[in-house]
Amino acid sequence: MDYVNYKKNELRKVKVSDINISCPDLKNTNKAQTIADWLTSWIKENKISDTLLPTKAEFAYSLGVSLGTVQNVFKILEDRGCILLKQRIGAIVKEMSGEQVIRKQTTKTDMAVEVIKDYILTSGMQLGERFVSARKLSKITEIPLNTVRLSVNKLTNDGILRLTEDGLILNNIDFEVNKSMSSETLVNKVKLDLKKYISENFKIGEKLPPHSTLAEKFKVSVKTIHNAIKLLEKDEMVLSRRGTYGTIVINTSMNSAFEPKREMSIFASAQDTAFYHYEKTQNRIKKIISENYSIGSKLPSIREFSESLDLSPNTIRKALNNLAKEGILRFSRGRYGGTFVIDMPDVEEQTFRWLAVNPRYAQKAN
Repeated sequence: MDYVNYKKNELRKVKVSDINISCPDLKNTNKAQTIADWLTSWIKENKISDTLLPTKAEFAYSLGVSLGTVQNVFKILEDRGCILLKQRIGAIVKEMSGEQVIRKQTTKTDMAVEVIKDYILTSGMQLGERFVSARKLSKITEIPLNTVRLSVNKLTNDGILRLTEDGLILNNIDFEVNKSMSSETLVNKVKLDLKKYISENFKIGEKLPPHSTLAEKFKVSVKTIHNAIKLLEKDEMVLSRRGTYGTIVINTSMNSAFEPKREMSIFASAQDTAFYHYEKTQNRIKKIISENYSIGSKLPSIREFSESLDLSPNTIRKALNNLAKEGILRFSRGRYGGTFVIDMPDVEEQTFRWLAVNPRYAQKAN
């Protein structure tokens, strides 16, 4: 299966003025539906592909409609398979082959539509019956009002609801509810793909490729891979460790009910290890203060500390902030500002305080 990845700077972008057919009159019509039909005709007649449509704001300004109307237009076009909506890129017109799969994030509106469809079927509503107001539906389903309104528009476009002079009525009950929609987010989809990839290609104890490599392979962002790896950690399929250790496979089964090997669990989580790392840095700075400075003295800059201790400026900054919270340091701005000692620190060290061992391992070892 070949995943498609798009880069904004590689797509041809069109302007509203480039659409070479006139937009029909929008008076006394469903504006979103009319505009969607207009764009669908243009896309099909011109066989447009690999093209980025104008932004919602550009469409709204040129056509004299609201952003919400254009949002609904894009959703109609997406449902028809005319465009693909990608975050941070926009609306892409793409002619896809049958072997290509485009990863798409399930939106809140998509999930809300399924909840409302389930409500229609379980509440026993009859065909032709007047539909509840968006505000009341929001309270019943506990879905934000704006999301409910977008979902109702989609259900109207799909023919499940129909707008009449008396309001919305139930027009069709011949539909199915996708009850697994809530779990079909992009991160969950990538998590399942990663599970399969790991089970087919890795052995227990082997290290996964870097997140950037996995992101390129599965055609998603590094952040999406990072979040999917976190879910696999909860399933105890992988173990992420700081630094060069990377992400280690501790289970190759698709079944998440698994007790990881003891030797694979010896290292603490990255979050716990980070805590010990910063605390160790704080104690090093405390020792430097006690041996070289007195109350009222001005400390070296963060850059100077970073160079002398061979640590990142960010690590030094966090350590100094924590020491300020302890009442040892004070920050001052301005020409004569800096970091000043206002109390002498206690430099007692605790043996093995910074050993990054998983507490569960230590308990089992005892």
